[in-house]
Amino acid sequence: MITPAYAQAQGAGGGDVFVSLLPLILIFIVFYFLLIRPQQQKMKQHRAMLEALKKGDQVLTGGGIFGKVTRIDPDGTVMVEIAQGVVVKVAKATISDVLTKPTPTPAENTPANDPQPNAGGFLSRLFKR
Repeated sequence: MITPAYAQAQGAGGGDVFVSLLPLILIFIVFYFLLIRPQQQKMKQHRAMLEALKKGDQVLTGGGIFGKVTRIDPDGTVMVEIAQGVVVKVAKATISDVLTKPTPTPAENTPANDPQPNAGGFLSRLFKR
């Protein structure tokens, strides 16, 4: 029923393996740049933040508790004061953010040190005082 020439034409697809795998390779590349790589960078930043953690930092835990670091233990735990006299022991990895902001010194806020005294446009100068 099937002629030999027709049967040979259907089975001659050996060179199409690369072409059939190309979409899967492209999908993996897109996933790498859109999902995997950004997640790795985020984990690297979180690890660096935890290494820079020090006593006195204001932190936010993964459970949503704000507190102040009172002690960092070498076993991977942190003592966090959440209220006056209330200290809890949390895993260092559960610290999700460090909230300590550097406080500006009065010398930085003087008009003589301001590099752009008229920056901000008309409305900011109008409502400055």
